[in-house]
Amino acid sequence: MSIFPQSTRPRWIEQQLVRRGIRDERVLDAFARVPREAFVPPEFRARALVDAPIPIGCRQTVSQPFVIALSLEALALQGTERVLDVGTGSGYQAVLLSHLAAEVYTIEVHQRLYTTARLAIEQLAQAPVHTRCGDGSLGWPEAAPFDAIVAGACARKPPPSLLAQLAPGGRLVLPLGSEDVQGLYLVTRRPDGTADKRLLERVLFVPLVGREGSGFLPPD
Repeated sequence: MSIFPQSTRPRWIEQQLVRRGIRDERVLDAFARVPREAFVPPEFRARALVDAPIPIGCRQTVSQPFVIALSLEALALQGTERVLDVGTGSGYQAVLLSHLAAEVYTIEVHQRLYTTARLAIEQLAQAPVHTRCGDGSLGWPEAAPFDAIVAGACARKPPPSLLAQLAPGGRLVLPLGSEDVQGLYLVTRRPDGTADKRLLERVLFVPLVGREGSGFLPPD
């Protein structure tokens, strides 16, 4: 049950999330608890509650709230899971996950974004959040297996390392496709190691860099 009755939730959550089909009360409560404005540059804080991506530097963005909510709802978290967040970015999604899971691991390839996000995470996270600067396409092998993995950048196919680090029955949400045509997919690992894939929404994300993404690693 929600600790925020519908009448007391911020209006933007009703308008941007509930009216577009987000029903998971725990996800809606997490959005009510975590201030998006704390994760965007000062010059964009007036736009923090707009349902649109916001630049955060290094040619990256904090995704629009609806797409994040759709991703988190698809993970179907109950509060007991270990989750990997690929592409920390601003830290917003990692902190939202800290209200939904028991333990969060988040990895960011850009050193400048990692440094800023780590400070925000330390101040606002609820459950433990472990941070790392590195190649997110390779996951976090020594912390695996994960009950759920969510990626904030697009790959042409699911990175093998991320699939391998999913526990049996685990869920992976990530954008797949080209630069111009992408879909947000839910990939569920079967006990035999094979996977089911389901399209959630048409989206547009930045490319997943790294050895099992674009093959490119940024100089910073």
